[in-house]
Amino acid sequence: MKPLRDDSLLVNDYISGDEKSLEILINRHNQRISSFIYSKVMDRDVTEDIFQDTFIKVIKTLKKGNYSEEGKFLPWVMRIAHNLIIDHFRKNKRMPKFEGSDDFNIFSVIGDDKLNAEKQIIKDQIDSDLSLLIEELPDDQKEVLLMRIYKDMSFKEISENTGVSINTALGRMRYALINLRKIIDKHNIVLTNS
Repeated sequence: MKPLRDDSLLVNDYISGDEKSLEILINRHNQRISSFIYSKVMDRDVTEDIFQDTFIKVIKTLKKGNYSEEGKFLPWVMRIAHNLIIDHFRKNKRMPKFEGSDDFNIFSVIGDDKLNAEKQIIKDQIDSDLSLLIEELPDDQKEVLLMRIYKDMSFKEISENTGVSINTALGRMRYALINLRKIIDKHNIVLTNS
């Protein structure tokens, strides 16, 4: 538990005007944070940019006096880095739109970085497999599925956009899922990341 106390003391010293304290914190956690960022973006330059942006945000927050997470400095910094990584993917339109199940979060903030990178690769493969499978669906089912999953539209919005009743839209979604399962079984594809 001693390092956590050290972090909080260093944060307090920095807030009190001791610039050296922040340098010690950055050096202490540099490897962990850089590895985390790199495992997500797989690019040294982007990692360096996000790392610097992370600490610019840390400094601004500390200087404003908005930091209140006593003794939890590293998880707080990791969350900032995580949010900047997501911003990076959004800006570059590389964020996978289909997120799968809610309990699987590729950007788990603290965890085994190598495993997370591996999960991302598997997830990307699943996303591309799924896109190919969706192409095999009849057009009316594919349309509803894409609107629901990729565009996050409600069945009411889907109904308005396609000119069919909500029940018809629901039925098409149901058949799309049934047919997807059949296609998955037919191709013997495993859509899992566990």
